[in-house]
Amino acid sequence: MRICQITGKTAQTGNHVSHSNHKTKRTFEVNLQKKKFFVPETGEYVSLTVSAAGIRNINKKGISACLKEAQEKGYLG
Repeated sequence: MRICQITGKTAQTGNHVSHSNHKTKRTFEVNLQKKKFFVPETGEYVSLTVSAAGIRNINKKGISACLKEAQEKGYLG
């Protein structure tokens, strides 16, 4: 399943809307990237599947705070 390990974002559903206003179901997928992050506290690299928004959160708060928060919310397995 495509899910961000930091923010918990998953795909949303919506409609394709044609010029004639005909609607058919579609999905809006999450912009996921596989990235390695260095955790200075442990001295190890951690490999995560994160969304673009998750990467911005990590840049803002730091990897350790984001990992702790994701663990509390249950996004990390």
